Amino acid sequence: MIVRSETPEDIAAIRIVQEVAFGQPAEAQLVDDLRAAGDAIFSLVAIDDGTVVGHIMFSRMKAPFPALALAPVAVLPEYRRTGFASRLIRQGIARSEAAGWLGIFVLGDPAFYRRFGFDAGKASGFISPYAGPHLMVLPVGRNELPVTAGLIEHAPAFAKLG
Repeated sequence: MIVRSETPEDIAAIRIVQEVAFGQPAEAQLVDDLRAAGDAIFSLVAIDDGTVVGHIMFSRMKAPFPALALAPVAVLPEYRRTGFASRLIRQGIARSEAAGWLGIFVLGDPAFYRRFGFDAGKASGFISPYAGPHLMVLPVGRNELPVTAGLIEHAPAFAKLG
């Protein structure tokens, strides 16, 4: 397995991975919209035997400190439970830390994201349309966030998701 930055040649394969993984086009459209709006900060692909089998995107968001949104992460069904998604997430966290980001927000399954250090409790002080038990944050490069409350806003493309 190889994890690397996406290239323009990967875009069609990324769309397929997102559509197949989620069983609908909404997340694939989110990726396209974030990229088109210039809100995608970085995007990684997982490659197996020359084929894109997984994808993750980190996008710009407004927060009281430099923060990213992790979404979406997708792996083809036949590659689930093989470590591909975990490797994409861990490499994305490492890249975020190296670039100086202080936090990463994610909206997802707490049982899955907790293993990477994401915490719904640490996100509970932030005001967001996505606030609730599935909104989590990971302090990057330290154990605590610079602030624990305030307004956060995902990139506008997220508002199109139902």
